Amino acid sequence: MTTPPRLFDDLQIIRNLRRRKNGENFVRDLVLEDLADRLSAYMRDFSRAIIIGPDAATLPETLFTANGPVRAQRVDAFSGEDFPQLPEGQQDLIVTLLHLQAVNDVPGHLARLRRLLAPDGLLMAAFVGGDSLSELREAFLTADLQVSGGASARVAPMAQVRDAGALLQRAGFALPVADVETHRVRYATPFALMAELKALGASNPLSDRPRRMATRALLAAATQAYAERDADADGRVRATLEIIWLAGWVPHESQQKPLKPGSATVSMKDALGGSS
Repeated sequence: MTTPPRLFDDLQIIRNLRRRKNGENFVRDLVLEDLADRLSAYMRDFSRAIIIGPDAATLPETLFTANGPVRAQRVDAFSGEDFPQLPEGQQDLIVTLLHLQAVNDVPGHLARLRRLLAPDGLLMAAFVGGDSLSELREAFLTADLQVSGGASARVAPMAQVRDAGALLQRAGFALPVADVETHRVRYATPFALMAELKALGASNPLSDRPRRMATRALLAAATQAYAERDADADGRVRATLEIIWLAGWVPHESQQKPLKPGSATVSMKDALGGSS
């Protein structure tokens, strides 16, 4: 088996998180609010659950489904361990938040999470993806070409929602569902956006990131490019935030199975009311 490339520097991610000055995180708050809405639709009892994410102490210990409260063990992501040391085949529910976007081997990670779940167990995951920070990426690309004549890796690559369901299937999950929540955030200047990314511990985590500080000329060119492409009439700039949500079940005989090809008893023409 080939070893997946290490796109992300795990130690740098840990350093970025430790440098934060406070625990405020509007992205986490958005995701937790969405998680509450999504879980409330499940009429299920989950007796054993874990929730994984950065700053585990800030995550809820009690989740709620339509059937009532669910006690969850909190597990810290980006703790320095490659994977949570938990017994296999015992969890009914695993929720992982804002972690997968910086995992080097996502299919392998999902497969290991699957092994922690019992049959008919549910995995729910939310991570930053899609076109998130596309404006910042394009601005730095333009600035790099203008200032140095080449491009550098300054914004992490993002997974697309169209690929997310395939990742679940590859990891062995049944009934996979993937969708995306899109948010538009506005800032006074591109520098305000960069400052918030740093405050969130989301500075460049790439292994192949530039090792030198960005020059004033580069930052000025990036700021100008950003404002020219993505500023509103009042001068504030837009930033895209997309949260991809995944849900998949460990296979179980009680789950609904797709019909075999050719087993339909009603033709498409009859269903649509067509005439012969």
